[in-house]
Amino acid sequence: MGRLVYTTICSLDGYVADASGGFEWAAPDAEVHQFVNDLERGIGTMLCGRRLYEVLRYWDTASTDDPDSVADDYARVWQASDKVVYSTTLDAVSAPRTRLERFFDPEAAKAWVGEQPHDVSIGGPSLAAQALRAGVVDEVSVFRVPHVVGGGTPILPPDVRMDLRLRDSRTFAGGTTYARYDVL
Repeated sequence: MGRLVYTTICSLDGYVADASGGFEWAAPDAEVHQFVNDLERGIGTMLCGRRLYEVLRYWDTASTDDPDSVADDYARVWQASDKVVYSTTLDAVSAPRTRLERFFDPEAAKAWVGEQPHDVSIGGPSLAAQALRAGVVDEVSVFRVPHVVGGGTPILPPDVRMDLRLRDSRTFAGGTTYARYDVL
């Protein structure tokens, strides 16, 4: 039975993008990137909002040739997964293993995820907010980078309350921390 997992990288003060929409400060170093790759390897399908998909579609055609490259490894993980992009503004998606949906129905998504033999990720703070508000997210994983941006796009919507249980945590050499929570 699959679980719906929200994983994101954010600033120490809780933003996935700064006030100007930038997120270059969140670029993971090789150690964090490899850890993310290993987490994502267990995900069979990725549910993405439009903005996140537009950032990540770079990986649709990125190199996969170097077996020792962390970036090439992530490209292999991305290319092997199915993607569902939720957007009312995109006309189409052209990447393999990717389909476009106009609207996100949290209850239908939860039922579908429960039938999957693998976990399903949900990404992009706006799309994830819909699932969080509906109470259909099973797990929240947060990578916090040691950077304060002072405002921007928050990791979580302000109107959501959740009880969580810490499942795993880690501190990386560069100062990024990881915390994985089950939603109770």
